Amino acid sequence: MKNNKFLDGLRSALRTIGRWLSPVWSVIRNFLKKYWHRYQLTRWVIVAFLTLFLIMSAYLTFEAKTANVGNLKAALSQPTLIMDKHDEKAGSLYSQKGDWVDLDKISPNVQNAVVATEDRNFYKEYGFSIKGIGRAAVMFVMNKVMRRGYISGGGSTLTQQLVKNAFLSQQQTFTRKAREIFLSVEVENVYSKQDILAMYLNNAYFGNGVWGVQDAAKRYFGVNASDLTVPQAAIIAGMLTNPSGYNPADHPDNARDRRNVVLGLMAETGKITKSQADQYRQTPVITYDDYHYEDTYKFPYYFDSVISEAINRYGLTESEIMNRGYKIYTYLDQNNQRGMEQTFENDANFPNNANDGTKVQASSVAVDPKTGGVEAVVGGRGKHVFRGFNRATQIKRQPGSTLKPIAVYTPALSNGFDYDSNLQDKLKSYGTNKYRPANYNDQYSGQLPMYQALAQSKNAPAVWLLNKIGVNKGYESVQKFGLKPDKEDKNLALALGGLTNGISPLQLAGAYTAFANDGNLAQTGFIRKIVDASGNVIVDNTPQTKRIMSTKVAKTMTSMMLGVFNSADGTGAGAEPAGYQIAGKTGSTEADGTGSTDATKDKWIIGYTPDVVVATWEGFDDTNKAHHLENITGVGMNGMFQSEMSSILPNTKQTKFDTQNAATLAKNEQSPSNLWDDIQNGTSSIQDNISQGTDSIKQKAGEWFDDAKKAITGQ
Repeated sequence: MKNNKFLDGLRSALRTIGRWLSPVWSVIRNFLKKYWHRYQLTRWVIVAFLTLFLIMSAYLTFEAKTANVGNLKAALSQPTLIMDKHDEKAGSLYSQKGDWVDLDKISPNVQNAVVATEDRNFYKEYGFSIKGIGRAAVMFVMNKVMRRGYISGGGSTLTQQLVKNAFLSQQQTFTRKAREIFLSVEVENVYSKQDILAMYLNNAYFGNGVWGVQDAAKRYFGVNASDLTVPQAAIIAGMLTNPSGYNPADHPDNARDRRNVVLGLMAETGKITKSQADQYRQTPVITYDDYHYEDTYKFPYYFDSVISEAINRYGLTESEIMNRGYKIYTYLDQNNQRGMEQTFENDANFPNNANDGTKVQASSVAVDPKTGGVEAVVGGRGKHVFRGFNRATQIKRQPGSTLKPIAVYTPALSNGFDYDSNLQDKLKSYGTNKYRPANYNDQYSGQLPMYQALAQSKNAPAVWLLNKIGVNKGYESVQKFGLKPDKEDKNLALALGGLTNGISPLQLAGAYTAFANDGNLAQTGFIRKIVDASGNVIVDNTPQTKRIMSTKVAKTMTSMMLGVFNSADGTGAGAEPAGYQIAGKTGSTEADGTGSTDATKDKWIIGYTPDVVVATWEGFDDTNKAHHLENITGVGMNGMFQSEMSSILPNTKQTKFDTQNAATLAKNEQSPSNLWDDIQNGTSSIQDNISQGTDSIKQKAGEWFDDAKKAITGQ
């Protein structure tokens, strides 16, 4: 009764709509009668349709011809290799590859079962099936009517399935289907049916993380692909439509039922007799796992970074990188990488976990200052996740005092100061907001030479000096070093590492390459070159360096930063390995809202020699009252850094610095007075300005001379 009322109401509504649309349809009908034949609109519709079809066909043909189909077999038959700085194999990448076997190593039983099940006209058609296209068109129309944005089914040929897996996404759309057809024709133009079948069977997925028929044979039956029996081959073929649901290890009953269907199809195509099919259906499903997976993803954080750089810098996709058989030549130093990883695996190098078990996190990166090439990287502690968060390249944390050499001391040297210039070391307020930087433990000496202020990481002298040279000079210097401060960072807090957006260890290491490389800033990267499976070079990266300060300033900065590690009162004391000399800086940032004056959010150490720059960060991913470090001086991680550098420095050329510790220089030399010393001694301001101007001119002349020398000699 209710249904009748509903139908009556529906009919009434349709009649109402019909009456409302009737005048509209009358106008449209009269218009068509009047103009359709007069202007031969049928012909124009046909011309428009054919033109659109021609343009689309031309585009798809061009795409197929430029898809590097000729490289497909080589790409599928070998993994992507990662080569180190010495052009030696470091490992390989693949996500959809097993052990490749040629077709003559694959049982004919498998070939017959797959062709009978997936594409029985495989040897007769040319890449696509007219019937399949018809079915796809019907399904397309049905899905459009039902407002679905995809094609279901479609009866793709083996060649189309190969193309879909190798070149295209799995998204089922009309556009992808059209591309699939044109690419399939191109594949048929280049390869024989035997090659296509071999590529398909080696590139197919068989569940449980197993790719390729050889590994599937080992995983489910403990034999080689060449030894698969007819019942086993039928199970292998049956898995292609649903690898998870039909694999015999997890679902033996489903696998048996599907096998029996495949056996029937093999009998229909004459590959076996009906009596043989009946006999094979009685065979029990017996599995045996003899599959051994070798993890060739040897250095996970480094390999992750290589993939990310290939995607972000060179425009490749993850699928291409993992499955196209490239050789990727990198700057990886396997000894340095192993040493860094061993340091991170030793929990004794790090503070205890938080009370709830949360690990103190850390990350490190080692860079060649001459090329900018990353030789080693570790992005965190604990279990690695494929292409997960890499703290060495992705964190954004305030760098603390590691920014002082960049934002304060380098521009000061470039503007008339010297390494032993006296700086004011007093608690002092600046500006209308009364900015009042304090030293650790509120200890002040009144004044001290610049090299001591840096080595002891004093805050008050650094801010005083930035105020003297001008915040703009410090801000511009940070930009020159390749960092990207926010406009809001243009204030005195910049002297203490106040960067709104923060930086990563990789960015910090890249900035410090300028100190280690005589004033030349190197662009950092992981990849030197990428070669495709056919031997064509598709990426060739030439190291890029840029002079941002004179050799003299760089050398003076190094002499000052040597004191950070080899002076008794330096903040890096104890972090320098025995028998080696390193320069660099420590840094830390305060943790707010913890209730502890010693609570620390970030700890940094960066150290370098002429051969390598190593930057290390330590802290919690999320800093709060229950998760923070202690001891804001940064000394707590010095032992870890010493262990790290002890494993890296022996692998370098062990080039010596061509300068001495600034403290030693100060004892041996009488440095001329400078502008601010003269002010303290009562010299007139006019004389002071002349003195500073002269120093600046000398500095610029020195920079020009260094640039000219480099242009002539290439050094």
